[in-house]
Amino acid sequence: MPDHVHILITVPGDLSIEKAMQLIKGGFSFRVGRELSFHGEVWQRGFSDVRVSDEESFQQHRRYINHNPVRAGLANTPEEFPYGSASLKESKRIHSKARDEAQ
Repeated sequence: MPDHVHILITVPGDLSIEKAMQLIKGGFSFRVGRELSFHGEVWQRGFSDVRVSDEESFQQHRRYINHNPVRAGLANTPEEFPYGSASLKESKRIHSKARDEAQ
């Protein structure tokens, strides 16, 4: 998404969600500075979290995240959005099928 990111993660029991987000945002900002020589603000302060309670909730959140680019008009299907996990999953499926057919 051009202006936000969704992350569906499992945080180990000895790590808080706040610390996990600090590591993700800090690590990304460090790499952007080093690799792209960008030294401005990358992230807004804070974050929003939603707790996933069970498998059904997990699948519901996964579908929401996958369809976010479609709702935003950035793609016709989740698989068409090149920066989403649905696109990555589809790409892996295609490569795996091609590899199997070549054998």
